[in-house]
Amino acid sequence: MKIYIGSDHAGFELKGKLIEFLKRLEYEVEDKGAFTYDKNDDYPAFIIPVAQAIANDPEHSRGIVLGGSGQGEAMVTDRFPHISTATWYGGSLDPLRLSREHNDANVLSLGARFISEEEAKDAVKIWLETPFSNDERHVRRLSKF
Repeated sequence: MKIYIGSDHAGFELKGKLIEFLKRLEYEVEDKGAFTYDKNDDYPAFIIPVAQAIANDPEHSRGIVLGGSGQGEAMVTDRFPHISTATWYGGSLDPLRLSREHNDANVLSLGARFISEEEAKDAVKIWLETPFSNDERHVRRLSKF
């Protein structure tokens, strides 16, 4: 599975650490930017390429996007076909598991201003390792949108 990752200035440093972490876990990772820190950049410039890549191959890829809260990033990715985004900015990890088990989310949006590096790594690992349940009720619900 290929992981596409992108972030604006708010998640720039954490994105670099997550790329290293993902590579240690032996995922293929493609960074869609930002490639340099610019406090005045605009997140759509880096989030749209992630969403486009996943929309083109939703069966074999997932995305991780980072921003200050992760909210705007999720709004951008969910405008693309075949994208379902889970947003997480700390707290219980259960919503991450459920976003995969019940909703088959293929993009994770992280609020970099609210989580530590270790929390982000734990969240990413759990999210990537949790499979979709394929339970009939979840498949039925997802088929409705």
